[in-house]
Amino acid sequence: MMSCRFRRVAWRRMAVKAECLRKTRRSGRTTGRASRLERRRRLRYDAGMREKEALVLDGGLGDGSLTHGACEIVGVALKGAGWRVRRLALREIDIAPCLGCFGCWVKTPGVCVIDDAGRDVARQIAQSDLLVYITPLTFGGYSSELKKALDRSIPNILPLFRRVKGEVHHVKRYARHPRLLGIGVSAKGPIDPEDEELFETLVHRNAINMAAPRNATCVLGVTDDDEIKTGRIERAVRRVIGS
Repeated sequence: MMSCRFRRVAWRRMAVKAECLRKTRRSGRTTGRASRLERRRRLRYDAGMREKEALVLDGGLGDGSLTHGACEIVGVALKGAGWRVRRLALREIDIAPCLGCFGCWVKTPGVCVIDDAGRDVARQIAQSDLLVYITPLTFGGYSSELKKALDRSIPNILPLFRRVKGEVHHVKRYARHPRLLGIGVSAKGPIDPEDEELFETLVHRNAINMAAPRNATCVLGVTDDDEIKTGRIERAVRRVIGS
C-alpha cells in the first residue's frame, strides 16, 4: 500500500502541475485577448488614418441642371473637410429596375442577380463612409433614377430583422455602413413645407433600415441664390460628418 508520506508528496506534485497548467492557460487566454485588442486598435487606427470616402449619387433627370449646383457645393464642402468625393450621375448609367425576386438574399447573398452596373453601384455604396443622395423632389420623394439605384442596393442588408426602438428593421450585412446625407432640390420655386417634411422623413427612415449611423437632410429651392444653397448644404454636411 502507498504510504501517507508518499501520497502527500504525490498530491503536492499534482497540485503544482495543476497550478502550472492553470497559469499557462490563463497566460494563453490573456495573450490571445491582448492580441485581439491590439488588432482592433490597429484597425481603428488604420480607419482613422485613411482618407474618408463620400459617394454622391446624383439623381438629376434630363441634363441634370437641377442637381448640378448642389453636387458642386457638396463636393467642395466635403473636400474642404478632408474627404475624398466620388460622384455618379445615375442618368448616365444603365441600371435595370429591381426584379423584386429577393435573389440577392437567397440565391446570391449580397450580390444582385442582374449582372449590370447596378452591382457596381451597390458595391461602391457598401465601401463608402458617407452616402449622399442628391435628387429633384418628386412629391417629397426621390427621382426615378435615384429610386432605381437604391432599390438595387438591398443586397447590402440581410433578409433578417431586428428591433430598433420598438420597430422592426433589417439586420445590417456589414460591420460598417455609411452615413447618409439627403439633399432635395425643389423645382417648383419656393420650398413646399410638406415636401420638405416628407423628404426628411423618408431619408431618416431609409437611414434606419440601411443601418446608417448618422443622417441629415436639407432641401433647396430652385430660386434660392447660391449663398443660401451653400449655407444649407454646409450645415447639413457638418451635422452628418460630426464637425
